[in-house]
Amino acid sequence: HLGLKMAKIAIIGGGVAGATSALYLGQLGLDITLFEKKDSLVSGPPFCHLHAGGNLYREIPNSECITLLHQSIDLLKFYPYAVDFRPTVIAIPLEDEGNPEDLLARLKILQKEYHDSILKDPSNKVLGNSDQYFKLFSKEEVEILKTKETKALPKTLDDWMIPVAKNVNLETIKFPLVIVQEYGLNLFALASGAALSLDSIPNSKLYTNTKVMDIIKDDESYIVQYNKDGKSLKESFDYIINSAGFRSGKIDDMLSFKRDRLVEFKAAYVTKWNSCKDIWPEVVFHGTRGTPQGMGQFTPYPDGYFQLHGMTKDITLFDKGLVKNNNLSSQPQLDQKFIDKIDKQWNEEDVIKRSKLAIKHLCKFIPGFCGSEVASKPLFGAQQIPGTNKELRAADVSFEGDRYARCEVVKASSVLTMIDQIVLKLVALRYLNKEDLGKRKFKDLDIKLEEIEKYSRSLSQSRGYPQSLGSRNIPNLQDNI
Repeated sequence: HLGLKMAKIAIIGGGVAGATSALYLGQLGLDITLFEKKDSLVSGPPFCHLHAGGNLYREIPNSECITLLHQSIDLLKFYPYAVDFRPTVIAIPLEDEGNPEDLLARLKILQKEYHDSILKDPSNKVLGNSDQYFKLFSKEEVEILKTKETKALPKTLDDWMIPVAKNVNLETIKFPLVIVQEYGLNLFALASGAALSLDSIPNSKLYTNTKVMDIIKDDESYIVQYNKDGKSLKESFDYIINSAGFRSGKIDDMLSFKRDRLVEFKAAYVTKWNSCKDIWPEVVFHGTRGTPQGMGQFTPYPDGYFQLHGMTKDITLFDKGLVKNNNLSSQPQLDQKFIDKIDKQWNEEDVIKRSKLAIKHLCKFIPGFCGSEVASKPLFGAQQIPGTNKELRAADVSFEGDRYARCEVVKASSVLTMIDQIVLKLVALRYLNKEDLGKRKFKDLDIKLEEIEKYSRSLSQSRGYPQSLGSRNIPNLQDNI
C-alpha cells in the first residue's frame, strides 16, 4: 500500500454484509472498526440456502438467477466452511398451476453459465461437474429409488433422491422432479468463522454490545458517537459503511440521506423429526406466495432437525409484516409487535401455533413428518429490500457521495458483489490499489475447522437453538457432489 492514503473505516452493523465487509477490507490492510449492537455477529434475519441459481424463486427473471449463480460461487469460495454440500429438490404440487417443464429452460441457461464460468476460471468448479448441475427424475425412476436403501454418505444425485422417494407422497406432486446443485448455507458457521477470522486480523476491531447513537459529517470525515459498555464515546472516521440491516434507514436519517426501502418481518420454524435417521437434501414445494398454498421449504440439519418455511400469512409471512418508509424518513416503521419479537422475545403460544402450522404445511407432502415436534423458538428477523419491488432478490449496494456506502443485500450471496463496488470507491479515494479490486483469494488465517464447528454449536445454543443447527449435515463433502 505504498503511496496510498491512510483510512479509518467504520462499518455499522455486524450482519452478513457488515461482517463480510470487515473481514474482506481488513485482509486488504485497512483500519476497520465494526460496530454491532448485539453480543455476536450475524444475528439478523435467518438464511439457510446458497442461491446458486435462484431456483426457489420462479417469479424472478433469468437475469437475476444468473446473478445469484455467480454471486453464490463467489460466496462459496469465500466461506467454504459455512456451506452444507447437499443439493435441493424442486417439486411442483398437483394443486399448483406451474409445471416442472417450465423450469427446464432456466436450468439449461444456468447450467451453461456455470459451464462457461469454469472455462474462464477452473476454481469456479464448486458446484460439482457442470453436466450434473441439475437432473430430472420421472415418476418411474423415483418409484425405483423408493426400493433402494438410503445412503449413510450420499455421493450421487440418485443417492440424495432416495429419502425423498421413500417419504414424499408421490401422488401429491407433478413429475419430473428436479434436483439442482443449490446448497445449504449455515448461518451459525458463517458467523463463527467470520468472528474468529476478524479476531486474528490486527487492524480490525470488533465492538459488540455497542450502539451507534449519532453520526455527524465533518468536512471529509464522520464523527461517530456510540455507546459501548455503558460509556458514551466518539471517534472520527474517513468512510462509513452502513450495514445496519433493516435499521439502515436510521443511519440514513442521522445524515439526512433519503432512500426508499421496504422492510419485511419473516420467520422460519425449527422442528425435530425424532424417527428420521436419513440425510436429506433440501426440498422445496413451489406455491404462490401469500396464499394458503404458499411455497414450502424443508431444510435439513443433523440429528433429525428441520427448518421450515411456509410462504403463507399464518407461517413465514405476517399480516402487516411488510412496510414501506414515508416521505419524512428513510426508515420503514414495523409494528411494535414485530420489534418486540426482535428485541425481546416471542410469545410461547405464538411459537407453538405457527410451528405446528408449518409442520402441517409440509405434512401435506411428507406424511411421516406429521409426528414431528416444535424444537425451539423460530429463526426470525426483519429484512430490508431497497426500492419498492418486494420481489427483488439480487441487490447489493448504493452510495451517497464518495464516502458513504449503504449495504442493501437481500440475499447473503450478494455480499461480495457489494464489496467489489465499495472497493472501487476506495480505489478512487486512493485508500486501495487497483489490484485490490475483485480480489477473492487471501492468505489463510489459520482458523481450524474444528474451532469453527465448536464455536458454531456454542453460538447456536447461546441463542436458544439446538446445537445441531450449528453443524452441517456432511462437512467437507464437496468432492462427492
